[in-house]
Amino acid sequence: MQALSPVLSAHDLACRRGDRLLFRRLSFTLGAGAACHVTGANGAGKTTLIRALAGLTMPYAGEVRREGALGLLDERTGLDPDLPLGRALAFWFALDGVVEADAIMTRLRLDALAEVPVRYLSTGQKKRAALARMVGQQAPIWLLDEPLSGLDTASQGLVSALVREHCTGGGIALIASHQPLNVPGMTSLAIEDYAPADQDEDA
Repeated sequence: MQALSPVLSAHDLACRRGDRLLFRRLSFTLGAGAACHVTGANGAGKTTLIRALAGLTMPYAGEVRREGALGLLDERTGLDPDLPLGRALAFWFALDGVVEADAIMTRLRLDALAEVPVRYLSTGQKKRAALARMVGQQAPIWLLDEPLSGLDTASQGLVSALVREHCTGGGIALIASHQPLNVPGMTSLAIEDYAPADQDEDA
């Protein structure tokens, strides 16, 4: 039986942080091969949108639709900080049935760090480790929250390449980032376009 194509969509989505309405009436649909860059100032609601799409927080209003497994990249690595990186990733690779673990480690320039405990990795190294874990999940839908933060120029280029390959293979990527990615055909969603006016506090 042919696998269903992935879909990620939001309809009339609204989210709050405390008593503040961050955005409302936000709608989009992404299908196989689509990439979308979410832009906005700090505090505009980019991370809140990512968390709502991932099902980690309930939206104030509206609906989220996901068809396909989800991979999430945020500020957390999800790796045991006391384990050497190689063993920490091997735990997740085994659960996800990864057969090319060494290739992923090499691609993310992590092979030389396999014996270093996760807690001693730099910010950029931890980000690449989190990317390796997400790639290993083989999920068709990627949600990436500031994936370029803390990375050098070469690693930023690698992230763009991974997103391009993921989408070329039929995946979906939604990226919240202050920095641009080199992904041809990527659409843009300015979250501040959905910010409520002072007098419009109803979703």
